[in-house]
Amino acid sequence: MVQLCIFDLDGTLANTLDSIAGFANEALCRCGWKPILPKEDYRFLVGNGADCLMRRMLSHTAGAYTEEDVLRLRSVYDDLYGADPMREVKEYPGLFTVLRTLKQQGIRLAVLSNKPDRDACAVVSHLFPENFFACCYGQREEIPRKPAPDGALLIAKELGIAPQNCLYIGDSGVDMETGRAAGMRTVGVLWGFRDKEELMEHGANALAKAPEDLLLLAGMEIPQ
Repeated sequence: MVQLCIFDLDGTLANTLDSIAGFANEALCRCGWKPILPKEDYRFLVGNGADCLMRRMLSHTAGAYTEEDVLRLRSVYDDLYGADPMREVKEYPGLFTVLRTLKQQGIRLAVLSNKPDRDACAVVSHLFPENFFACCYGQREEIPRKPAPDGALLIAKELGIAPQNCLYIGDSGVDMETGRAAGMRTVGVLWGFRDKEELMEHGANALAKAPEDLLLLAGMEIPQ
């Protein structure tokens, strides 16, 4: 049975699209790159960590760029985000109640994100102040970022739960690949940044149309 649910953050636990797009476009402007990108473009630019996001932004605006450009843009972006990590962050309706119910049923909860660790922990602590999560891991230098399974496996080991008794829950193909590589069952959420087709192509074992679906999915028997 499921003993641990590991959640992605952006697009899964928190609607951060406006937040990310706002900080990213402001960083582009401050660094002198134009035009800024439409908010909807960021649905497909995020997911592989901040450095990758910077490179994708520069590819769409400047075309050619150097690693120095990436570092400069990342520095501005980090400063903006760190100063106000909850700007334009929105809750997904019904998710708070579902998380509380999962915890009351004895299921452990954790977060694994490719967002920089400082920012990930700040968003989680603001949105979910009741200590729902046993641990929160954002991107850290010592842990390979998703889709590498290292972070998910480290969380499971830290909490003393076998991977086969875990669900990995996220909104992107990167999340589905992470869960599969870790030997966990994967749940793709349809309220996030990516679509059903991407989730299924990357190996989602199940889909959740609404947060309430997670209650049923977390109660399923996990095949050995």
